[in-house]
Parts: sequence; structure tokens; C-alpha cells
Amino acid sequence: MNRLEHRWGLSFVCAATLWVALPISGSAAEPTRYLRFEKEAKVAYGILEGERVREIEGDLFGEWEPTETVYPLSEIKILTPTEPKQVLALAGNYRSHLGQEEIPPKLRIPQPFYKSLSSLVGQGEAIEIPKDAKTVHYEAELVIVIGKTCRNVSKEQAMDYVFGVTAGNDISERIWQNDEEVKDVQWWRAKGADTFGPVGPYIATGLDYGNLMMRLRLNGEVKQEESTDHLIHDIPATVSFISQYVTLHPGDLIFTGTPGETSEIQPGDVVEVELEGVGVLRNPVKAEE
Repeated sequence: MNRLEHRWGLSFVCAATLWVALPISGSAAEPTRYLRFEKEAKVAYGILEGERVREIEGDLFGEWEPTETVYPLSEIKILTPTEPKQVLALAGNYRSHLGQEEIPPKLRIPQPFYKSLSSLVGQGEAIEIPKDAKTVHYEAELVIVIGKTCRNVSKEQAMDYVFGVTAGNDISERIWQNDEEVKDVQWWRAKGADTFGPVGPYIATGLDYGNLMMRLRLNGEVKQEESTDHLIHDIPATVSFISQYVTLHPGDLIFTGTPGETSEIQPGDVVEVELEGVGVLRNPVKAEE
């Protein structure tokens, strides 16, 4: 079965009809946006319809059907887009972030690392600065959402395993990451500390993922702005490479790297990552209590 895509419109097929997966590689149809949400202690997936959310029943990454249950967007809590088994991220995947035109030898292949599951937070949730952190930066990123179990796939096959994309912010403590005297052996806390992985608010499908404008605003001021067509290792290359060594599962997330320069965030700041066709991921910053 090819990558999932469920077309939705106002004149939908009745809720009794089961929706099935359809191939969409190269599709020019309008994008669809999905979200995971909570309403009165119930957690479900839904389809965004303007300022409303239509609940779906079944497995978003398999077979599901639309329901007649609709909520105003203002009355639900948006959660992280998936509940992944693993979260990976790429280091040094834009030339503008490397600060040099020549790609260093070690970055000529994708360089993934792991972020902790506890780093994930959703729309509106706070990024918490740890008490002993000194220099914490934002990093706007496109995040790949895996759609089905993926192992040893080629670049040509890779997009069949991608469900869609969402926006992410790879929060990074630079001293723990880079300082020659005190840096950690691994980036386990520099990029994996609790709340260091905002992601969301929606999963978008049916877009040209390799040509989306991405920007980050800090307190309303644009700090990063670049197109995803500047990725050194694009989505097919990234998914294929990782799948040679690690089995990817439906709902797994892959952060694809950040462009340009980054700078420090402080308690009281508000960080927004806007990804074309997806939406705006907004998170306040606070100090750890």
C-alpha cells in the first residue's frame, strides 16, 4: 500500500464509508491538515476544516473514517502531532547554517542523532530553560512524519513511507553541545532535555515538501527565513539513509536541520515557527521551576 492520503471536502463521502490509503506522490491536489487533539479527556485525530476540527475514527496511519463529530478549533487542545516510538534529527543540513559553501566531509552523508521522547511539546506549551543552562537557542525545522514501517528503502521508494510534514523547533543548549571544555560526549541533554522539541501544530499532506518557505519569529521579529529546497540532504535521501540502519515506524518524527544563524532565547520570550502549508507553531519560554 502506498503512502496515505485522505482527501477531504465539504461534500464528503458519508461517515459509514471506510476511507482507504491512496497514492499521492506528485499530486497537485490541495493539501490536507491533520491534528491530534484532546477534548474533555478524550484524545483523537481530526481533520482541520478552517476553524473547525472533524474527528476521525480508526488509525490515521492505516484505515479510518470521518465522523459527524465536529468541534470549534478554539474548544480543543492541540497535542503533539503523533506519539512516535522514536525522534531523530539531522545535524548540519543547510549550508547557510554551516556558514560555508563547502560541505565538510563528515556531512556528505546525513548525520542523524536522537532526541528524547520527553523533549516533545505541542502547540502553546512552554519551552522550559533548565536551571543550570547558560545559552539556549531556537532552531526552526521541517519535521518528517513517517507513515508506515520503513526498513532498507531506496531513495526512489522513500516518499511512499512519508505521511506528511510538520513544523518543529530543535531547542539547543550551546554550551553543553559545543564548549570545548565542558561539552557532553553526546547531545543527550543539549538537544534532548525535557521540552526541547516543540512540534506541530498540524501534519500537512499533499505539499511539495522540498519547496516550502520556513521562518522563525522571536517575539514577532523574523530571525530565520529559508526554503526547504536548500536542504543538503532532502527528504528521500534522509529517510532512505536512516532506514538502512534503523527501522522507522508510523508516527516517528525526523527533524531535518535548521537554516541560517540562531540566537538565544530567554524566559518571557515567544517563539513561532511558520512552515508554509502547515501553520504556525507557537511556544512561550519560561524558566524551570
